[in-house]
Amino acid sequence: MKKISFTFLLFLHLISFDIIAQDSKPIIYRINIMENIGSNTWIYLRNGLHEAQLKNADAVLLDMNTYGGGVLEADSMRTAILNSKVPVYVFIDVNAASAGALIAIACDSIYMKNSSSIGAATVVDGGTGAKAPDKYQSYMRGIMRATAESHGKITIIENGDTISRWRRDPTIAEAMVDERIVIPGYADSTQILTLTASQAIELGYCEGIAESVHEVIVSQLGYNDYILETYNPTLYDKIKGFLTNGVVQAFLIMFIIGGIYFELQSPGVGFPSAAALTAAILYFTPLYLTGYAQNWEVLLFVLGLIFIVFEIFVVPGFGVTGILGIVLILASLILALVGNINFNFEGLPAREIFRAFITVLGGMGMGIILIIYLMSRIGKKGIFMNVALHADQEGYVSVPMEPKSIVGKTGFAATVLRPSGKVNIDGEYYDAISLRGMIEKGDEIEVKRYENFQLYVVRK
Repeated sequence: MKKISFTFLLFLHLISFDIIAQDSKPIIYRINIMENIGSNTWIYLRNGLHEAQLKNADAVLLDMNTYGGGVLEADSMRTAILNSKVPVYVFIDVNAASAGALIAIACDSIYMKNSSSIGAATVVDGGTGAKAPDKYQSYMRGIMRATAESHGKITIIENGDTISRWRRDPTIAEAMVDERIVIPGYADSTQILTLTASQAIELGYCEGIAESVHEVIVSQLGYNDYILETYNPTLYDKIKGFLTNGVVQAFLIMFIIGGIYFELQSPGVGFPSAAALTAAILYFTPLYLTGYAQNWEVLLFVLGLIFIVFEIFVVPGFGVTGILGIVLILASLILALVGNINFNFEGLPAREIFRAFITVLGGMGMGIILIIYLMSRIGKKGIFMNVALHADQEGYVSVPMEPKSIVGKTGFAATVLRPSGKVNIDGEYYDAISLRGMIEKGDEIEVKRYENFQLYVVRK
């Protein structure tokens, strides 16, 4: 019996020892950056760094192969890396170009595959691929230099002299943006600096060459026995990244603007307002969850909607409340894209504010095009045929054929007007809006004016 008990205790001891040994292994947290830098990669990196900290990871390793992407997202990613409490390393598997170079330089150490490269960080126009104006290049040069300088200086002894030099030469980082900066033996005044793995080692922009993630961890970082965990984006992360894409945001703004316009033109229809509200939810929700949209910015949007509803149902027409509502909505759309806190824009790059304006203005432009297109198609053959009412439909017409002749005439309410409904004038039925509260069915009415394809009436 004693032998059995001893064997059992020994077994438990061995199991507990194995568990402790497992727990004592260093944790390396890998985040894959294998696509163009954008809202998706920014979300992946931010979530990955958060999880790595929660798991008490010993190091984060970015597995990178990218040709670049959005400068704003790259700037956000480099800031997150520089502020990370967990050491962040990068393994360049083939390419770290443009925005990828900025992110790589922000990491504590850079490791490269023998066939990989880093550099070519000139800002280009996303639509044409042409080199962007110098003010954008200047901004990129600045953040590239600042990122290189963030790693500080090292002290070395050279020819008997103690010399202090940058760990990563900021001039080399600038040369990846500006071809005018000459790096003797590596880049002349006609080319942007791009470094191979061996060149990067010579210039201090690579700490070692490896052919796999495992080799980086074992040979370069010195973890022989480790636990490798990888951040796996969820479907929710991908959807959120998709909705925070600038182009998608512009389309959502288009539907918001278009929906509000058509609701103003046809109060009570329902579909335009539903489309606008859905687009607004899809616009603000991911921005709110990522920390961009603040409570007060969402409140501005809601307040703008309230003003517009007030304009539609309380004081029909297009006056001060309607204009104020539209201004509040546009302001909230812009501010939600800018990472300000309580209206404090200090430290925000001008490019971020410019991008917000361009996104909203682009969405407004597309909204105007959509309005013009739909207005030209409504009532014609096709899917828009039944959107508007026609004069040849039996029993009523949608708008008066001779509006001026109807102003001043009397009739009666064919339906309840709350405030919109139908009225009967000289045996013909028309769409109408009450100017003074609700009008019951059968009440005598008088036409006061005609605007925007609508009759505006009062109870006699």
